[in-house]
Amino acid sequence: MEITYRLDITPTPEQVIELYTNSGLKRPTNDRERIQKMFDNANLIATAWDGELLVGVSRSITDWVWSCYLADLAVRHDYKKAGIGKKLIEMTKEKVGEQSMVLLLSVPTAMEYYPKVGFTKQESSFIINRTK
Repeated sequence: MEITYRLDITPTPEQVIELYTNSGLKRPTNDRERIQKMFDNANLIATAWDGELLVGVSRSITDWVWSCYLADLAVRHDYKKAGIGKKLIEMTKEKVGEQSMVLLLSVPTAMEYYPKVGFTKQESSFIINRTK
């Protein structure tokens, strides 16, 4: 298994939907158009590939000088625990540089993962949940 990491490829909605479904990441995978818009409006996408197979993705929105919101991090089930998620986070942090923080909202099942890859848990966030 040789994984290739890329910052210059945006996966197709079909590739993303298949990856999110396989990884267990809860996103609107039944809505291709919404997935397309999620990636069209992201300005930092890091991907991991095993040949032509998308095995990991991080999708972020950033201003490049203050903050970077890591909106999605997904790794294909059979590739978990291979360091792919950690590498995608490292690529994201490297690309936004030292001036920018990387922040995220974690799904409950990943709360123990993020401290292991360099994140510090914060108690100072607020959210207005989506209605759809």
